[in-house]
Amino acid sequence: MTPRVRAIRGATTLDADTADELDTRVKELVGAMLERNGLEPDDLISIIFTATPDVRSAFPATSARLMGLDGVPVMGAQELDVDGGMTHCIRVMMHVETELARDRIDHVYLHRAAALQATGGRSAGADAARN
Repeated sequence: MTPRVRAIRGATTLDADTADELDTRVKELVGAMLERNGLEPDDLISIIFTATPDVRSAFPATSARLMGLDGVPVMGAQELDVDGGMTHCIRVMMHVETELARDRIDHVYLHRAAALQATGGRSAGADAARN
């Protein structure tokens, strides 16, 4: 099969907003995304990180670069501040070249963010706050 461009979603949460906690959780998440999808750094096209407004201790992109991904374009942004949304949450959208079919991609949600996987990436509390 010819490699195609695919997007892989991921998210994790912090127990405390510290630089060490953020570094550990981002490396854990990005590492799991690569491993579960059989990817190497050369397969990456770009990575977009978002963090909820209560994450202020460090940039998630810095942790990715410290993993040896400094040749990959990386961008960070602030997640929308939605009432009832998950707190201390870091989300990732990783663009890759892979031979995996779309339905074989393993999207990775760790810690409290595992609850997002069941809702397609939306916080159940945010949905309830809207209704």
